[in-house]
Amino acid sequence: MSDQAVASKQLSAIATGICGGVAGAVSRLVASPLDVVKIRLQLQTGRPSFGFAATQLSQQKVLDRKYNGMLHAVSMIIREEGIRGLWKGNLSAEYLYLSYGTVQFLTYQQMQILFSSIGDGRNDKLIFNKTLQPFLSGAVCGVTATVTTYPFDLLRTRFAAQGEKKIYSGLTHAIKQIYNQEGIGGFYRGISASVLQIIPYMGLMFGSYEISKKSFRLLEEKSFWFSNLRGAEDFLSGAIAGMIGKTGIFPLDLLRRRLQIQGPSRSKYVIKNIPSYSNSIYSCIRQIIVDEGFLGLYKGLTPALLKAAPVSATTFFVYGQTKKLFEKLHGIS
Repeated sequence: MSDQAVASKQLSAIATGICGGVAGAVSRLVASPLDVVKIRLQLQTGRPSFGFAATQLSQQKVLDRKYNGMLHAVSMIIREEGIRGLWKGNLSAEYLYLSYGTVQFLTYQQMQILFSSIGDGRNDKLIFNKTLQPFLSGAVCGVTATVTTYPFDLLRTRFAAQGEKKIYSGLTHAIKQIYNQEGIGGFYRGISASVLQIIPYMGLMFGSYEISKKSFRLLEEKSFWFSNLRGAEDFLSGAIAGMIGKTGIFPLDLLRRRLQIQGPSRSKYVIKNIPSYSNSIYSCIRQIIVDEGFLGLYKGLTPALLKAAPVSATTFFVYGQTKKLFEKLHGIS
């Protein structure tokens, strides 16, 4: 197939961007409550306890910990801040997911076109194209989207970390205050950890998505029992991809949140004892392990996985359905 033929069967850049933006905005509504809980748990210091060990905590440790798990965090947030507390920072998060989804899927499409042109007419090279393309495309689109939209991600974290005592009264006030107190660099705290984690995350997510989707289609063709899955591949594959990707990079995600909250207002958030960290990723991880144990790197993993599956599933499903609609409107089969 010629490059012109490949291009003719692709949606335009604008249409692809719209599909990604819609997918990001819709998935945001699904994610917000679990995202707030996850961020609060990630910012909380102290060694995590599980099962029987939780009953052996000293009184001091209990007092130092604001939330004793996901369900307790949900009930505490609702009790202290009302049901709206679970949607704190949702405006900046909507901007984040809308712009992130647009850049992410647009870049992914362009990478696919690039790989198709490289592999066209080179059958001996197709193993590289088929095996590594989703991982490399995912990594590139993840870095591009992260760097482009990072200030919204930082704002989302800071709003989610606020309690009843407001540090920022609104999005405009937050932007002005961060700029005045921390400069332009204040909007990019923790970006190195974000870029470092997004490369394997997007590679794992898009790679797992493509493999899962192909596997489901193969099962549909080979087995009658899986024939009812037809049309649901995007949703199921997205859920699997989201959980695999999030588990793989979670320690770096936790580190990103801790770094985003650094600055002159660090002790004013709902979690009061957030430590001060250096800009060295290695030093930060080492400090967390020494102070909180290895499992301290996985605080908030449960709500993160509960969020990752439906959000990723919704993102890929809405993107797929919106893309089909545009393809139908443009007569692309």
